[in-house]
Amino acid sequence: METTTGTPPVTMTVTVNASPQHAFEVFTDGFYSWWPIGHHVGKQDPTEIVIEPHGGGRWFERGPDGVECDWGTVLAWDPPHRLLLAWQLDGKWEYEPDLDRASEVELRFVEEAPGRTRVELSHGHLDRHGEAATGIRTAVSGEGGWPTILQRYARTVDAGE
Repeated sequence: METTTGTPPVTMTVTVNASPQHAFEVFTDGFYSWWPIGHHVGKQDPTEIVIEPHGGGRWFERGPDGVECDWGTVLAWDPPHRLLLAWQLDGKWEYEPDLDRASEVELRFVEEAPGRTRVELSHGHLDRHGEAATGIRTAVSGEGGWPTILQRYARTVDAGE
């Protein structure tokens, strides 16, 4: 997990009762099953949230009207060990196409024992968001941010979904 100068990364872990492969699949293929639907950038609640399964792939939501809203880009796809996503949402929660202005969400899936995986999240390079860095860090690290979201994810994995 990389560190940055300036705005510190948001880091946290959850442990789930699943293999790294299953934990990775729920995070990626099953993203929509655990992500809070109220957390979206489109005008309507999405009917699908997609992480395309390859480096250079898109991370986006699709609304009921078929409109797609990008969230970011898949920078590294290494199942079941690592996923690296560019967070291309600015301080107004609008898509920023310039990767040089994107923070990064890195996930590592580490087997602690058979059927038990530690999921490590680091949301770093927040300084790339410029003046919005502190506000984005506060949002993703606080109530409704990564701590709440990762707990939803862990409950979904542990429920066997």
